[in-house]
Amino acid sequence: MAEMKPRERVMAALNHEEPDRIPIDIGGGLSTTLVVEGYENLKKHFGVSTETQLMSKMYRLVKIDERIMERLGSDVRPLQSGSPENWSPPSSEPGTFVDVWGVKFKPVYYSDTAFYYEVADPPLKEADVKDLDRYPWPDPDDPGYTKGLNERVKELFTETDYAIMADSGFKALWEEAYQLRGFEQLLTDLITNPKFVTALLERILDINMKATGKFLDIAGPYIQVFRTADDMATQEGPLMSPKTYREIIKPIYKRWCDFIRSKTEAKIFYHSDGNVVALLDEFIEIGVDILNPVQVSAIGDITALKRDFGEKLSFWGGIDTQKVMPYGSREDVTQEVKKRIQELGPGGGYVMSSVHAIQPDVSPENIVAMAEACRTYGRYPLSV
Repeated sequence: MAEMKPRERVMAALNHEEPDRIPIDIGGGLSTTLVVEGYENLKKHFGVSTETQLMSKMYRLVKIDERIMERLGSDVRPLQSGSPENWSPPSSEPGTFVDVWGVKFKPVYYSDTAFYYEVADPPLKEADVKDLDRYPWPDPDDPGYTKGLNERVKELFTETDYAIMADSGFKALWEEAYQLRGFEQLLTDLITNPKFVTALLERILDINMKATGKFLDIAGPYIQVFRTADDMATQEGPLMSPKTYREIIKPIYKRWCDFIRSKTEAKIFYHSDGNVVALLDEFIEIGVDILNPVQVSAIGDITALKRDFGEKLSFWGGIDTQKVMPYGSREDVTQEVKKRIQELGPGGGYVMSSVHAIQPDVSPENIVAMAEACRTYGRYPLSV
């Protein structure tokens, strides 16, 4: 088969066709990049010394240098919204910060140097429905979000052959809700105060649609993938019963996906960690095209996942970052990639990437091994 351009390769896979090889995504979006410390190691490995740029302050996720993405063979490039011009974060204690939704975050260290930000004080933890009218919500009309977007997306589309994964910055519903309300309280509300959950999600949805609508009015014709994200499961299963999801969460998400679909022909990419298998029929019904990150350590039977849902969903991710990538050898990583190719590759519908962002304990050598294995063994017709 003749070699395809990256954009052509990705779209063939997402249309459930077999391209020349399985596409690779390392750095194409927030779910498939690296955290700061891991990226610094990767820069040293490739001899790159450019200043590190963040795609997410909260998650400390980086925008990978173009030279590194080219060396790794990544077929996807990120497109993000800008920062608000008419808002500045209020002062807070040293080490903390407040985001545009008014949520304060504090650093929580998981090693001597590496940390994530976690919610310090949910601002709506004691609110009722009436309080939502008085809350200082983000301004979705702030011009900073789309400043320079037209030029950036046209440059990516016309001057490169890469698939473009877009992120409007307003892509989460459940995650924003639990950061505002508090995780435990929001789960309790699902049972004791479902009207509040619906009112809160609808308020977030309205803001997201306004901001994302402006984003997609500009970028929609040029992008191939639009990223949404909301973790709906633990490693054991969904955070709520499928019945609760259908009754409370699903109608909001259906409106969200329908809105995105009205603005762009891009595939809808949905990121949810954990074992979401019990919710996949619901995801398909609301309009999700792509499941990420395919957390293999939680889902288990990946062959069954492909068999049961592979006609309706494409899978993006799948390379284990809990055990294999941080603790395995290069050969272990190669075998992991070959196994995923066997399970998810037939018939297209698979983009290879790590299960979520790559952490500091993953060596640059294993990242390179992941990419090399896909380029070597991911060629169609598959022979692994």
